[in-house]
Amino acid sequence: MRILLWHVHGSWTDAFIRGSHEYLLPVLPGGGPWGLGRAGRPWPSSVREVPLDALDAESVDAVILQRPEELAEVTRALGRTPGKDLPAAYVEHNCPRGDVPNSVHPLADQQSIPVVHVTHFNELFWDNGTAPTLVIEHGIPDPGHAYTGEVPELAAVVNEPVRRGRVAGTDLLGRFAAAAPLRIFGMGGDGLSDAAGIPAASLTVRGDLPTDELHRDMSRCRVYLHPFRWTSLGLALLEAMHLGMPVVVLATTEAARAVPPDAGAISTSVDELVRAARLLIDHPQEARRRGGIAREAALDRYGLPVFLAAWDALLEDLTAPRFRTGRLLMPTQERKSQ
Repeated sequence: MRILLWHVHGSWTDAFIRGSHEYLLPVLPGGGPWGLGRAGRPWPSSVREVPLDALDAESVDAVILQRPEELAEVTRALGRTPGKDLPAAYVEHNCPRGDVPNSVHPLADQQSIPVVHVTHFNELFWDNGTAPTLVIEHGIPDPGHAYTGEVPELAAVVNEPVRRGRVAGTDLLGRFAAAAPLRIFGMGGDGLSDAAGIPAASLTVRGDLPTDELHRDMSRCRVYLHPFRWTSLGLALLEAMHLGMPVVVLATTEAARAVPPDAGAISTSVDELVRAARLLIDHPQEARRRGGIAREAALDRYGLPVFLAAWDALLEDLTAPRFRTGRLLMPTQERKSQ
């Protein structure tokens, strides 16, 4: 199948394009949000950069939408309307913003394009109206059990922590720095020491690293910290669990479902989490034990094969003549029995 999608969410795309299809990514000379293409990523040859306006409209079998504006852009460029004469699904990566829990989804109350939420929390909190919805949870390419925990520090991946502030839990980082030094990864970390009130000696800002280097550096840290108050479900958290890191996590949004308590610590009490972080820093063997539990849980729920199989089932439904609106996917057992 030839699938058109924009490179919007790098980590999610990295998992999605590992299926058995051909993936067409629009590219523009200046890159940017509408023409990022592969962005230099070492993806398989089945991932092709295409100039959207030069693309043969009839060669596209389905489109995966991720922003409301893409509906009009696809219709303009291909002369085919998603959900009408071009099979389409809309991936919602984010938690609702604004008037929660009364936020109306941009594709609510239409019935031709399924809204695919990446977490059960998102599906629950968005007002989807009468739109058909389903949940396909994240899949992570397994980076392997790389954890060493040799450095008694807390690692966290937080993009733009100064700008995002309370959403990302930036204001909480100083409290965790009392348990152990922090090593922060991600873009936009300049000025974090002043913004979070963390002494420079207790903070290392590593910036935005290539994935392999990020995983190596993270895995050397004793504990992974997930301080987010409001986020869909940080893929870096799932990657840390895959690496075998024990995790200390705010029990908000989907994290309460994704992280078993024995994988580290999960709570809405910051004091509890700080104490748990200090315990794991001081007891490397216990940290390793809980990291093993984290890895088992991540492989079981967020492994790549389950993710790709769920997407194959949806794509089959979207493109098959039997496609109807409503709840699109039955449980696998029911599908096989029919």
